[in-house]
Amino acid sequence: MPMPLTPSLGENIARLKEMFGNSVDLYAKTVNVRGVPCCLCFFEGLSTLERLWVVMLSMLNETRFEPANGLELFDYIQNQTDLPVENTPVEDFDALRTQLTAGTTVMLIDGCRKAIVLSTQNMQFRSVQEPSGEGDIRGSREGFCDLLRINVSLVRRLVRTEGLTTKIFPAGERTGTEVAMLYDRTLAKPEFVAAIEKKLKSVDLPVLFDSGYLAPYLHRGSFSFFQEVGYTERPVTAAAKICEGKIIVLVNASPFAMIVPYFFNENFQSLDDYAGKAYFASAVRLLKYTAFFLSVLLPGVFVSIAEYTPELFPPELLYKVTAAATATPLPLFMEMMLVIVLLEIIREAGLRLPKPIGHSVSLVAALIVGDAATKAGIMSTPVLIVAALTTISIFVIPSLYEPATVLRVLFVLAGGLFGPFGLVTMFFLMLVSICGMHSFGVPYTSPLIPFGRGALRDGLVRMPWQRLASRPFDVNDLPGGEENYGS
Repeated sequence: MPMPLTPSLGENIARLKEMFGNSVDLYAKTVNVRGVPCCLCFFEGLSTLERLWVVMLSMLNETRFEPANGLELFDYIQNQTDLPVENTPVEDFDALRTQLTAGTTVMLIDGCRKAIVLSTQNMQFRSVQEPSGEGDIRGSREGFCDLLRINVSLVRRLVRTEGLTTKIFPAGERTGTEVAMLYDRTLAKPEFVAAIEKKLKSVDLPVLFDSGYLAPYLHRGSFSFFQEVGYTERPVTAAAKICEGKIIVLVNASPFAMIVPYFFNENFQSLDDYAGKAYFASAVRLLKYTAFFLSVLLPGVFVSIAEYTPELFPPELLYKVTAAATATPLPLFMEMMLVIVLLEIIREAGLRLPKPIGHSVSLVAALIVGDAATKAGIMSTPVLIVAALTTISIFVIPSLYEPATVLRVLFVLAGGLFGPFGLVTMFFLMLVSICGMHSFGVPYTSPLIPFGRGALRDGLVRMPWQRLASRPFDVNDLPGGEENYGS
């Protein structure tokens, strides 16, 4: 039960300072406002002192109102002035903490059990910039920043209909981080919205600093290589998903918006698909599917053929592969594993280093290590070519990098240890993992499996805008979901 404010100004100030342990950045100054003792409270850096005093001095100079007590002063400021006052006053210490940490100024008044909230926020945040992880040639250049309210406003500016709804609630026991749900109430089913909201509010996390922390709580619980939620840094992508009847989840201090539900084919879509010609977008999309299966299957298939069925290689290629494998000390599948691990180490080093030198170091390291290892006879040229080709291929679908990397290693082990039988078994397990996933009852493979009209309109290929606009996509058109919102 939250502790309510008391009529005594001294008691409220003492409890406030005790709550925050007399923190040095807590500004609490006692002032007389028209003869009534008050206390102005805010956190330095979250609110601006200059704006606060301009507001207060303006009120003191312009008004001739003389209140008899704190209740009259509260009613006058709250209801009869043009000060930037929030509609809902503070009545307990939990609400007081929430308002102070949100950057507002709270005015405690002697003789009143309610406190006034003044909008004087002045929080520093990263400006709206182009996102670094979602490269597109055409379309908006805006990307989400780290401040929740700014991110919500970016989406609101794009979806300017009365249906857009925002719900905000805290999460994280030790951080009290704000989480926002954005959806179109005319498109998203109430049962679906209620199920997502229930799951998010039941999240039991000590801290929350990124939207990715919430993803496991939205899954059904069974293990899978793929995620049933997606992420985007672009407000225009989030707005497009809202217009499809989906829900966007934003977390304060995170520029990554979570998309619920999310389907397998959406990993192969981008903004450029809808800004160019349909035939070219379809070709690029098919190329992305090819790159994904190439990055996952090629190393394992190469190792399996070389170890168990070399007769499948053309004679010229077979001679070169055999000669290269004979000149190296490791078995072919162990050599492939070593190259994959080295490439991942180089990528991780380039990713964690400062940007001015990260790309240079990763490029130089790959060239030097590859050239030196080949000349020393530690690695063979065919293995390096296959590993490099698969690594480059997965960069075409960055959202699937994590599962593709793990699956690539598993396919190499399956092909190297068990041959074609291991490859077929591993491929079957991957398909079962993909097809067995459901996002709140909707198949993860929709609209490809079960096959629907959407697969030919905006799935494997993209139809011209004349056909897409004739029947806009709605997630409610997909099969399933009605009876499984709580799953």
